[in-house]
Amino acid sequence: MNLPIYMDGHATTRVDPRVLAAMLPFFDEHYGNAASRHHRFGWDARDAVADARAAVAGLIGATARELVFTSGATESNNLALKGVADASRDRGNHVVTVQTEHRAVLDPCARLEQQGAEVSYLPVRSDGLLDPLELAAVITSKTVLVTVMMANNEIGVLQPVADLANVAQLRGVPFHTDAAQAAGKVPIDVSADGIDLLSLTAHKLYGPKGVGALFVRRGSRVTPIMDGGGHESGLRSGTLNVPAIVGFGRAAMLCTDEMVAEGTRLSRLRDRLWTGLQRSLSGVTVNGSMTARLPQSLNISVSGVNGEQLLLGLDEVAVSSGAACTSVHQEPSHVLRALGLGDAAVRASIRFGLGRFNTEAEVDYVVQKLSSLVTRLRNPVPVFELGDDDGNLPSGWCAESDGEID
Repeated sequence: MNLPIYMDGHATTRVDPRVLAAMLPFFDEHYGNAASRHHRFGWDARDAVADARAAVAGLIGATARELVFTSGATESNNLALKGVADASRDRGNHVVTVQTEHRAVLDPCARLEQQGAEVSYLPVRSDGLLDPLELAAVITSKTVLVTVMMANNEIGVLQPVADLANVAQLRGVPFHTDAAQAAGKVPIDVSADGIDLLSLTAHKLYGPKGVGALFVRRGSRVTPIMDGGGHESGLRSGTLNVPAIVGFGRAAMLCTDEMVAEGTRLSRLRDRLWTGLQRSLSGVTVNGSMTARLPQSLNISVSGVNGEQLLLGLDEVAVSSGAACTSVHQEPSHVLRALGLGDAAVRASIRFGLGRFNTEAEVDYVVQKLSSLVTRLRNPVPVFELGDDDGNLPSGWCAESDGEID
């Protein structure tokens, strides 16, 4: 076992070596522009993109021509929300979403509100799930889009997407889902689930950063948000990132082939982590449903400790307290607040995202490391016990260090 240990798979994943091997020739050997139609370099790039498009589409049960490549899930979400809202202005201006969405959905919704749209932000239950009846109650004749993320990026809870999409479908409203966390982890079938638009990204499923896709069901009305050449069936202009797209395709193929076995292994590792922490510590609770959950995901709150001290103390383990994209703001998790957690529980939360390269030995190490750390934080050494018989404090200790020795 090597240190440090990476357990922050919700933020990003390591590129699989098999994905990297597929990408490398397209940097210096097959380096053509996929839009170049008059020579072999362009044809090779075009064919590679076509193969990748089919592979990514296959991962979610779509057809290749329904897939638009983007720079990532954030762009895909923006294209879906803003594109549908603009194309549907003649029908209405009402969008429905959920309070626990990723900022890549909440911020575009805020932008739409600034432009005159009405947005309903639905609450979730204490387990993080949205009740389909709550959705049915807010849809009106002016509703043009419902967007609910498939798997939450902080707590890993899987929404009942098929049921929610059915509610929207019965009212004639398009349904979009941000599946960035779910794609490659759990089976997805856009046709069976009634999904009209779906966002995903490569770097959450062992592919490269900077490439994603948007599934757009045939017949959907979407206005492009970026112009300049008419690439990707006119929905997303710009020269295609061929090496990254090739990597995305290879990563999708690996997930298609290995998802079931990998999901079983990761759920066992996650349960091993959770069981170990329960046995070693009191006052540890899981946030969100444990049944409707991604196989590799665990979000816990630890009572009686400071969350920042937890993260600092886990110096050899890469975990987080929330979404990577919002950690810079140092704000309490809006997702955990929506579940009804108080400030103390929110700030003392840890998000574990296990992955393809984690092992049982790493899980056991983390259990021991976290248990020891929490015990020490809950039972700090009194100041008078730190000194010698003459009252002299250890070298390097200062009154501002909360009793910690450097």
